[in-house]
Amino acid sequence: MSLPAIARLMIGLTLGGVVIAALVLLLLRPAPQPAPDAALEQSAEPAPRWAEPAAVPPAASERTRAGIAGRPDADWTAAVAAETGIPERALAAYAGAAIAKRSERPDCDLGWNTLAGIGWVESRHGSYGGASLAEDGTVSPPIIGIALDGSTTALIPDTDGGAIDGDAEFDRAVGPMQFIPGSWANWFVDGSGDGVADPHNIDDAALAAANYLCRATPTLGDEASWRAGIAAYNSASSYLDAVATRSALYARAAAQAVP
Repeated sequence: MSLPAIARLMIGLTLGGVVIAALVLLLLRPAPQPAPDAALEQSAEPAPRWAEPAAVPPAASERTRAGIAGRPDADWTAAVAAETGIPERALAAYAGAAIAKRSERPDCDLGWNTLAGIGWVESRHGSYGGASLAEDGTVSPPIIGIALDGSTTALIPDTDGGAIDGDAEFDRAVGPMQFIPGSWANWFVDGSGDGVADPHNIDDAALAAANYLCRATPTLGDEASWRAGIAAYNSASSYLDAVATRSALYARAAAQAVP
């Protein structure tokens, strides 16, 4: 699927009278067309309008890992990963974040498939540019976007002294869910349970994205609200189409794996 070289920055979101600007930005550099995930094929059909929340993953009877990645049942994770092609470690983060939000905010109705759709578009589940996921969820080498210097992007001067993006002049989007430093400063969370909130860790990034989406819209359980939530993450129409297509594919594949 074709994506713009740089996606537009979403305007600030008003929460409790406080405007939070410079939210999450998609930064995918031009690259050859990636192969689709295993067992999934691109369709010539038009993109769906939205992706209904997939069934909530079963919770593990006994957690084998700290943080959100230990929340989903391991057999479910293995079966769905095999059917969808999502790496098990990435899927555990998406599913764990969705379980956590369903417990905390059932009204949000956030499906793990939506987080997985975003993760695929943003970073190919932490594999963009040859990166890979370690067992602790950390992406290496770090996925860092181009400088937001105003030349072909929004102009966002450095906000973190280069602490998480390595650039002390301009901000850059980072990690598997592509947070810019200013956004991470608002949404950072320790999803891995290691005591550190790290945008380069897929557990932390997935839970931060879940928290953001459930604040951006009252629910993701209907078409209009889902589209509003994804548009808050990134407003480009091609981005909405890509996330909707991928999220819907994942939900259908998962239903086949664990009917």
